[in-house]
Amino acid sequence: MTKTQTRQTPTILNKKARFDYLILDRYEAGIALTGTEVKSLRRGRASLEGAYARIDDGEVWLVNCDISPYEAGNLMNHEPKRPRKLLLHRREIKKLTTRVVERGLTLIPTRIYITDRGLIKVEVALARGKTGADRREDLKAKDQQRDMARAASGRF
Repeated sequence: MTKTQTRQTPTILNKKARFDYLILDRYEAGIALTGTEVKSLRRGRASLEGAYARIDDGEVWLVNCDISPYEAGNLMNHEPKRPRKLLLHRREIKKLTTRVVERGLTLIPTRIYITDRGLIKVEVALARGKTGADRREDLKAKDQQRDMARAASGRF
């Protein structure tokens, strides 16, 4: 690959997170992976559907994240839905712990991406679950935006 070519880095998104949760704050975390998990993520073979983060004994764990087994892996391939440790600073973990326990908030992974340096990162969001009324308001606002854009472009 030459200097002028750019490498396509896949980003795995949690599309339902914005629909189901009101996102309050975001944190960037590293993730502890095995070799075949890294290769599978570089090919974009993962899903954040139904995934969440849990705090246990001062450690943050990514639970229910599905990273598909690497096709060219051998018998030592990884388990697809194993819990994976997220790497955050101690003060960030303490802050998250107090907000999750005291205020009843949830930690949700919103995306997995690869940085320019080749590191795999997880964006974790501190979120509150939306109610049915919140979802209806969001859909109403989206419809109004669509109608305004349609009127501005001259189409009806």
